[in-house]
Amino acid sequence: MSVSDIFESMEYGPAPESAADALAWIVDQGGRFGHFIDGAFTAPGAGFDSTNPATGEVLASLTQASQGDVDAAVKAARKAQPKWEKLGGHGRARHIYALARLLQKHARLFAVLEVLDNGKPIREARDIDVPLAQRHFYYHAGMAQLMESELPDAQALGVCGQIIPWNFPLLMLAWKIAPALAMGNTVVLKPAEYTSLTALLFADICRQAGLPKGVVNIVTGDGTVGEMIVGHEDIDKIAFTGSTAVGRRIREATAGSGKALTLELGGKSPYIVFDDADLDSAVEGLVDAIWFNQGQVCCAGSRLLVHEPVADRFYAKLRARMEKLRVGDPLDKSIDVGALVDPVQYKRVSEMVEGNTAGECFVAPGAMPENGCFYPPTLITGLNPADRLMQEEIFGPVLVSTTFRTPSEAVQLANNTRYGLAATVWTENVNLALDIAPKLETGIVWVNGTNMMDAAAGFGGKRESGFGREGGWEGLAGYTKPKTAGKPLKEIEAFSGEGAPEDGIDRTAKLYIGGKQARPDGGYSAPVWGKSGGLLGHVSLANRKDLRNAVEAAHAAKGWSKTTGHLRAQILYYIAENLSARGDEFAARLDAMQGTKTGRREVDAAIDRLFTYAAWADKYDGQVHGVPIRGVALAMKEPVGVIGALCPAEAPLLGLISCMAPAIAMGNRVILSASDPFPLAATDFVQVLETSDVPAGVVNILTGPQADLAEAMARHMDVDAVWSFGAAALSGIVEKGAASNIKRSWVNHGMARDWFGAEGAGRDFLQAATEVKNIWVPYGE
Repeated sequence: MSVSDIFESMEYGPAPESAADALAWIVDQGGRFGHFIDGAFTAPGAGFDSTNPATGEVLASLTQASQGDVDAAVKAARKAQPKWEKLGGHGRARHIYALARLLQKHARLFAVLEVLDNGKPIREARDIDVPLAQRHFYYHAGMAQLMESELPDAQALGVCGQIIPWNFPLLMLAWKIAPALAMGNTVVLKPAEYTSLTALLFADICRQAGLPKGVVNIVTGDGTVGEMIVGHEDIDKIAFTGSTAVGRRIREATAGSGKALTLELGGKSPYIVFDDADLDSAVEGLVDAIWFNQGQVCCAGSRLLVHEPVADRFYAKLRARMEKLRVGDPLDKSIDVGALVDPVQYKRVSEMVEGNTAGECFVAPGAMPENGCFYPPTLITGLNPADRLMQEEIFGPVLVSTTFRTPSEAVQLANNTRYGLAATVWTENVNLALDIAPKLETGIVWVNGTNMMDAAAGFGGKRESGFGREGGWEGLAGYTKPKTAGKPLKEIEAFSGEGAPEDGIDRTAKLYIGGKQARPDGGYSAPVWGKSGGLLGHVSLANRKDLRNAVEAAHAAKGWSKTTGHLRAQILYYIAENLSARGDEFAARLDAMQGTKTGRREVDAAIDRLFTYAAWADKYDGQVHGVPIRGVALAMKEPVGVIGALCPAEAPLLGLISCMAPAIAMGNRVILSASDPFPLAATDFVQVLETSDVPAGVVNILTGPQADLAEAMARHMDVDAVWSFGAAALSGIVEKGAASNIKRSWVNHGMARDWFGAEGAGRDFLQAATEVKNIWVPYGE
């Protein structure tokens, strides 16, 4: 074929990458691998084969970890952790920097080994995965260096158990290990059963970098090894990336254990194309969105939403582009789509597509390789929003699509999913893009681009896509804890008595739901006694229906999230003003309920707390991340949504306000379960709310035993987060119930908080009251 023929046909010739060095490395290790524990490889044991999904050939034999292996790895990590943390930020930064340099020195080896083990095209491993892994270690070397000056009140969690998936084996390892080490933690990491080889190569360079023994430990095996890590009593934090179903089980398994947890789970990300978009560019972006890594990407743009006026033109262009996609040997640098990771995954994708009877299916033409797990790029158009393939994650090279008529309909369709990981908006109208992006219920929005990621911009989702962020300043929160040591929470019992009403008139406080005082659905009330046995009044006992009504009222007040911080600040100041006007009355009530003389102090602290969050309401800003693109990544602080809070017993007014104020300052709506033994401060506070211009439904207050509401609140599918500062036993109930829709939870694990001091206010509450959304906006022609 002549050069002129090539220019005429524009066909690519083969450009094979040699696998010789990667295969030689495997041979040099004996073709059999043990675990990496305490700075050395263990002797290989019984286990399983790692195979090349493109050919089916066996690459190496790996060892199935036993409980003893996991125990040994955790023991080594525990022993190494204090010395690693005491090494200081600069000492850790030097080691992490050395790891980054070695990743660069061995970049081609890592890329080829990743392709052999995973089946992705060499271009992707070489140009995306490995450079991003290097970037994460370089970035977090800097974070280690800056920790002591920029995070002076933070310390390491301890030993981190990390479980990573098979779609980005090396990159996910970097996402997990780099921030953990930077903050002074040690790790026990389990790579995916299908794709462990680059993790073992990384263990090899840990030795070359002189990393202290026990800082990084890697154990291989199937899902049972992950279960051993999750259930291990001497692990302080679990970080998991994988399916939502497994993430839900991990949330349930760790509930009440005190382990920190971050989950990066599945997605069904919308790819929205408006009629003014550059359609050719949008098609190329879509190729990267769904056929990158064979569609085995949690944030893949697998749900195409096309503006009706251009739908036919766009589909025609897309099908024409699909006809040119090259499927074949992943080691060929001219290949677009490689092999699925394993026959099990191939079977799952095939069954999901074959089981679909809706819409119109287009399969990219061209012969598939005879051997290996190759699946053709597929497009299914004309689906309804409720169709299974529009709702369920396929995790393969399959794109599903429907159309929309208006921007508001596009938002509705995009948010019509249980996931909330990422979204793409394609339009030449920047005003439209920046109007749509904040309305999408996702953790990431890409404008006129897709799959843009960087260590400086936190990656993570909302809803059933998980919680927590990986990367950026926000990602460090998952690997640190405050230096202050909490004290065990003392349980407080309500007073009992038999006396008459102390003020001579029986008083029954109602619930506060939707801006109105409401009688309890169950029709029950309970007495509240003073220390001397006198009756202070009766309090309503809320039940599940009252909680349901409060959640409905909170959702009806969603306009609060769209108000300005300035407006929210004014209302918080007004609440403080009205509380101050009745300060003596509230102080007397607190003294009567608690049998103390500290009521005035608590009222003054509550007023101060309201002023604090009024001050923060228009000042807790996002930031612009310094990502290596010609554009910006805007880290926006958005409200979580509806937050349920089990307020502390020991500070009946201050604790309630300390939960309410940061939440509503950030634009959330709240359902507050008042102090169990001293609820009347909350019901009196209702009168302050009623005179302070707080919109109906923004604040809802329920009284009665928190144990009766905790599980229902945690399991409610329309509650977005639950905070528990009540009795110690409630923490496990909340965390387990939160697994229902993978909602965020913030619990005390039986530890007390000083509500009058710095622990009772500040950035911890603001972080818990906000989600970070990264909006990537490229600029220039």
